[in-house]
Amino acid sequence: MTVGIWILGDQLWHNQAALASTLNLKEFPKIILIESWQQVLERSYHRQKLVLIWSAMRHFAAELRNSGYQVAYAKAADFETPLKVWIETDNITELRVMTPSDRPFLQKIQNLQLPCQITLIANNQFLWSEAEFKDWASSRKRLLMEDFYRVSRQRFQVLMDGNKPVGGKWNFDKENRQPPKGKLNTPPTIWFEPDEITQEAIADVKALSFPTYGDGEPFRWGVTREQALQVLNNFITQSLPTFGPYQDAMVTGEETMWHSLISPYLNIGLLHPLEVIQAAETAYLDNDLNLNGVEGFIRQILGWREYIRGVYFYVDADYFQKNWFNHTQPLPEFFWDASKTDMNCLHQVLSQVESTGYAHHIQRLMILGNFGLIAGISPQELENWFHSAFIDAYDWVMQTNVLGMSLFADGGVLASKPYAASANYINKMSDYCRGCKYDRTVRSGENACPFNFFYWDFLARHREKLQSIGRMSFILANLDKMSSAELATITQKAHEWHLVSSH
Repeated sequence: MTVGIWILGDQLWHNQAALASTLNLKEFPKIILIESWQQVLERSYHRQKLVLIWSAMRHFAAELRNSGYQVAYAKAADFETPLKVWIETDNITELRVMTPSDRPFLQKIQNLQLPCQITLIANNQFLWSEAEFKDWASSRKRLLMEDFYRVSRQRFQVLMDGNKPVGGKWNFDKENRQPPKGKLNTPPTIWFEPDEITQEAIADVKALSFPTYGDGEPFRWGVTREQALQVLNNFITQSLPTFGPYQDAMVTGEETMWHSLISPYLNIGLLHPLEVIQAAETAYLDNDLNLNGVEGFIRQILGWREYIRGVYFYVDADYFQKNWFNHTQPLPEFFWDASKTDMNCLHQVLSQVESTGYAHHIQRLMILGNFGLIAGISPQELENWFHSAFIDAYDWVMQTNVLGMSLFADGGVLASKPYAASANYINKMSDYCRGCKYDRTVRSGENACPFNFFYWDFLARHREKLQSIGRMSFILANLDKMSSAELATITQKAHEWHLVSSH
């Protein structure tokens, strides 16, 4: 029997399940990695995402060869053609693949017609398996992330003092929401110069004849496990000690703030979540770091990341089609070209995404997602843009994050209320409003900020549905205080904005 391993582009680590399953074999398995243009054509992906994946795959193939593996590397229009040639040429009798993290790719593998047995090996890039999450979720009326997070802390004994959380509380989030004050002394970010392999990947992306998005250069991301570990270590030593207070802050010209920038590496296997969590906890114990920052960071990995992946496989396959508010407005063109919006907050964030493929979680949730929600943009169009635009985007990440968290399109499976906000929130948590042509204090006047009139129009349009959500009662009471004349003006401004933006 000759075993072959097909390693996917987001499974690039030596202990991944398919490779690990061959440790008891008498000889090294044969390995193949494939760059498929068919896969790339599915969306107008960010050029830096393509460079990252192709360069990381090529570096990983070289590492495997240096470790003694026989590795085939194919660049092809699809996956099936090079697989068939490789299987027949190398007499592969069993093809092992670690189960993909995304449902569509799992379906692709199941639809392959190959001349050998295909064996799916359970994915080990996450801490909770699909079955374990289902067991936890099936006994609950609501899938609250906070409940899942507490169970995860107990299960993996992270920041625990016996059966109780260290510090006496599970969550220190209230201490992690400070607005930016004065000049922030942000820590240094670690970036990398492209080596020869990465330069070739950049050239290949430049040569593509089909639509892509964003700037391909300067490309500064890491592409190997060694570089990913450097980024992690830089965060633990330079950023984590002061990570807590300004997690939600947004500042012009500050691309990274105190954020770790490890999500692209976690999502392709160059880092494993457990080693990240353990590194943060060890730093807390060894260096007496502030608990609010360490807990907040660990919650992002052990809580939110594991939770959204669990929910992704737990919900029905039609989750992608959810649209609780029946929003159908087309995605504004400025999402693909930041120069076409004169709203400074959107311009700042979208320009950053164009140049880096990255924005931190509050920029995504409270600027991009919030605008899509209150402006009534189609959830499916906005989710497709998020999936295309971000360097760390995958189906399992974006469906639950964008549709569930940002847009409340699932009607409350994930979030307990819609994350809708006016310009007041943006002004509080950023400096974006200072450089904007719109007046953040006006909601219905001539120069009113679109975030204001869209926010109140959203509440008015969906008042009946929102009444069923207890956490919305206070703000709906404020809506009731608004005069019918002002509300009519707001509705008209929202309507006119869409008319203008569609031409």
